[in-house]
Amino acid sequence: MPKSKRDRPVTLSKTKKKGKVRKENVVNSIRDAVEKYDSVYVFSFENMRNLKFKEFREQLKSSSRFFLGSNKVMQVALGRSESDEIKPGLYKISKFLRGNSGLCFTSLPKEEVERLFNEYEEYDYSRTGNSATETVELKEGPLDQFTHEMEPFLRKQGMPVRLNKGVVELVSDYVVCEEGKPLSPEAARILRLLGIRMATFKLHLVCRSSSDEFEVYREGETESDVES
Repeated sequence: MPKSKRDRPVTLSKTKKKGKVRKENVVNSIRDAVEKYDSVYVFSFENMRNLKFKEFREQLKSSSRFFLGSNKVMQVALGRSESDEIKPGLYKISKFLRGNSGLCFTSLPKEEVERLFNEYEEYDYSRTGNSATETVELKEGPLDQFTHEMEPFLRKQGMPVRLNKGVVELVSDYVVCEEGKPLSPEAARILRLLGIRMATFKLHLVCRSSSDEFEVYREGETESDVES
């Protein structure tokens, strides 16, 4: 009886013992998922929010399993070429694991997976270094949304403020951020205080593989692009 490709030993060199064990566990878990689920998808993400992603993953817990982490380790688990893939066609999936990406193994119908990913969108506060999606400018005058206790903190963020009869007010117009420019730590804090959410946590399907089909989703993304 021929030996299963799944049982082929994997070399994960140049790593400490604990790291090696952890990587081997990931490889084995992915290979178990290959056998358990009907399809596997590569997805990419923007503005990852761990708590939001955990909630999304929990919604699909009964039918799916997700993997995030080292792309190289996930590639090793699936096989990086036709000669070492653990199941026919999986090396094609492996080639699309790059950048901010992950794996979703699932037994849900293709149409349901596409709907869930395409509809998922969560807004959150931008972090330092993210590009501003709009220009935010505060006009001179009272800032009624802030209590007087906030005045010292706002001054530390560079805002030209003062207390006037217990009311925080700007003594001149102040630009918090400009569209397209990276957010400073101070700007990110002020936007949070103002309740302005500029980051969108979004998941994108990149490609899909099942026992009888391989499909690329991202427009302009082809297997030849990945290989080049």
